[in-house]
Amino acid sequence: MSNTNNTPESQGSQQSSRRTQKPQKPQEAQDSQESRRRPRPMEVLREARAQLAELTGMTAETVSSFEQTEEGWALEVEVLELERVPDTMSLMGSYQVELDAEGQLTGYRRVRRYERGRADARGSQGR
Repeated sequence: MSNTNNTPESQGSQQSSRRTQKPQKPQEAQDSQESRRRPRPMEVLREARAQLAELTGMTAETVSSFEQTEEGWALEVEVLELERVPDTMSLMGSYQVELDAEGQLTGYRRVRRYERGRADARGSQGR
């Protein structure tokens, strides 16, 4: 026993609901293209800092270098490694961070460790 009446009106509403579903396919294709798009630079910076902080357990303070590469992104992130008093004596680390094209961290390494209050000696980094 069925409560559904198979009238021309109900058939028309079924057909119109089918018609409204068809335009969703191009939208779904557009959504999948957007999900594969390269993230914006600010999204990459925020995500890189968050991922590095989660992996190391240390506070990522600033991004001192940022560039887009063929493989994705390359950043240099300044991290607070050891907090001291006064703050100028805190130990900082400079980390080279690599991300893929979607902004997911693929590797990192510390390239320098220094006291927050110390400036680099001229030409000491060889860059």
